[in-house]
Amino acid sequence: MRWLILKKTLPFILTLIGVVLFCFLTLRTGLHSILLALGKVGIGGFILLIAVQFVVNLILGVAWKGSIADISLARLTAARFVRDAAAACLPFSQLGGMIIGIRATTAGHPRRTTDNTHLGWPEGVAANLIDITTEVLGQIAFIVLALLCLIGHQDAGRFIWPLSIAMVLLSLGMAGFIWTQQHGGNLLKRLAYFLAKHISADWGDTLTGNTTNFQNYLDSLWSRPSRIACGAALHLACWLGSAFMTWLSLRLLGVTLTFFDATAIEGVVCGIMSAGFLVPGALGVQEGAYVALGLIFGIPSDIAFSLSLLRRGRDIVIGIPTLLLWQYYEFHQLRRAQKTSTSSS
Repeated sequence: MRWLILKKTLPFILTLIGVVLFCFLTLRTGLHSILLALGKVGIGGFILLIAVQFVVNLILGVAWKGSIADISLARLTAARFVRDAAAACLPFSQLGGMIIGIRATTAGHPRRTTDNTHLGWPEGVAANLIDITTEVLGQIAFIVLALLCLIGHQDAGRFIWPLSIAMVLLSLGMAGFIWTQQHGGNLLKRLAYFLAKHISADWGDTLTGNTTNFQNYLDSLWSRPSRIACGAALHLACWLGSAFMTWLSLRLLGVTLTFFDATAIEGVVCGIMSAGFLVPGALGVQEGAYVALGLIFGIPSDIAFSLSLLRRGRDIVIGIPTLLLWQYYEFHQLRRAQKTSTSSS
């Protein structure tokens, strides 16, 4: 009973903590100072950041395609846009974004792979698991690189050692997750049943009733380790792209740092946000991480806070239209299915 109460109230508690932390940092930094810092970027600079972010998002679709040969690049790229938009713009944790990403992967008619086989929820779940796995593998490499860039900076030790320990634990956890995907049939069936509880009844029954197909498709993806490695390498390139956007944002804000410094900042922030993945949108966690890292590099708190807001801004500008287009597409497909059903009857 207590577990059920905690399960229902935990998202609200974490959201409330994030909102309080965000408001505290805003008041402490000063809203006027933040607005002055953002004014340095200008409309042109913000559009440039959005354009770079859009390119990185396209490469994320290519990275997914690098791991999976039999699903079209267009479908994977669109699903990746929707998954990221849901995680960034909706009050969900990363798990909620994954559920929506699975739905987007299997959306549309006909739902077929490039080999002309049916693309259902079992294949959609397996494809998203592979993409998340390769993304985290690339992230681990990126954070390790960031820690190396952080060495030698004053007061960096308070981040290096805790984050190093966290990376060891994350690496062990990822190794276990990969082993589970390859050998843990019963655990994967439990995962399938868990995911089925968070989707519609028809699709949930399809997923739980086809756990063998789910495992077989997952095994077929892992049978191509070169493609898994390709996906992880492309994800690492995307993480470096996020470091470039941090460097570019700081330049627009009037701060000159090297790309290696920007990599250190972005990598450590990503590590901290991963630890706070249960907080919807990492609200407050992201801002606190940027402000704390900024102190090491002599970045004023208003600039560091503005850096976080620029990141949120470009995610929202891309994410909201993406979600609206996705909803329009889903509505159009639903009406099409209803017309087909009416014509058949």
